[in-house]
Order: sequence, then C-alpha cells, then structure tokens
Amino acid sequence: MESEETRTESETGAAQNDSGRKTDETPTPGSAGRVLLHICCAPCAVYSVQTLKAEGFEVTGLFYNPNIHPAAEYIRRRDTLRQFEAELGIRVIYKDAGYDPQVWFREVTFRETNRCFHCYRVRLEKTLFIAKHGRFEYFSSTLLYSTKQKHEVIAALGRDLAADGPNRFLYRDFRLGWQEGIEKSMAMGMYRQDYCGCLYSEVERRKKEIRA
Repeated sequence: MESEETRTESETGAAQNDSGRKTDETPTPGSAGRVLLHICCAPCAVYSVQTLKAEGFEVTGLFYNPNIHPAAEYIRRRDTLRQFEAELGIRVIYKDAGYDPQVWFREVTFRETNRCFHCYRVRLEKTLFIAKHGRFEYFSSTLLYSTKQKHEVIAALGRDLAADGPNRFLYRDFRLGWQEGIEKSMAMGMYRQDYCGCLYSEVERRKKEIRA
C-alpha cells in the first residue's frame, strides 16, 4: 500500500468540519446539509453513515460499482445493502443499469498498474454527476473508510472533481472507525467479502489457491 501524506492537526480539523457546524453541538437531522454518499458495500457504509448522520447530514446512498466481478458477487453485495438499508436509516439509489463490466474494463485496460485511480475516478464522477442533478450540497464515498484503499488518492481525486463547483467533496477520515465498523457489521450479520471487487483484486487475493 502506498505511503500517505501526513495531515496537520489544523488541516484535519478543517477537513472534518466542512459543514461549518461546531462539533460540540447536538445536530438536528439534515441541518448540516444533504450528502450523496457513494457506497462500495454495506459493511463499509456502517461507520460512514453513522458518522455523517451524527454530524447532522441527511445521507442518501448511491450504489454504483461497475468494477465488481463476477456478476454474482455484484448481486450479493447489492442485495446485502438492500437488506440493511432500513437499518442504516438511509435511502439508496441503485444504478444497476450502469453495471457494465465492458465499460469498466475499457477504462483500466493498459492502465493496470494505475487501475485503482481510474476505478475511483469512474465511480466518483458518476457520484458527482448525480449529486449535481439531485441538488445535493455534498458528495462523498465509503471508499474513505477502508484501510486497504489508497486513501489520499481518493481524497485528492474527490477534491479535484469538485473544484470550485457548487457540489463540495465531503472529506472524512472514516478509517478512524475501522474496527468499530467491522464489529458492528459482523454483529448485524452482514455478508463481508474478502476482496476489493475487481477481477484483478480477486486474483491477487487468491494467488496461493491458484498456484496450489
């Protein structure tokens, strides 16, 4: 995993308070604004959603993950999120029509060494597009929760996509709740996958089994 930039205390504080609300205030649901949260899978959503709702955000989820392979795995992750959507206390937009592995593979072909960047880009671009049309003030992603993802790459990409537009990228270091999210998702009985999602990541995960 690549090294990550060190953020100063002042930078972290600014990033964790994009809504402008003081952290010691008790929030009113939705008072911090509306955020469209890209969700990669249900377990990663547990701590992420909990955190944003506690800060007063009205959270709407977006399940758009054309990277997931094979299709049976995509269906299982989608259905797990559907199963726990009410328990998470959010509404989720499912873009099943956008599940087209051919399009995703075209994005990463001959870019395999940097495929994660392009995988993040495809999903965050779609999230921003829907956020604009849905009049969400913010957009973010549960990809920021996983300690196994390239966190700083995701954060920088989100900020670059938002630029000076009307939809702000809501950065949060959800990794702070990594263990809490694991324990809660297990207690809830959620399906927990053992690889990121794409064909490449599954092969990397199962190299020993393949070579046995």
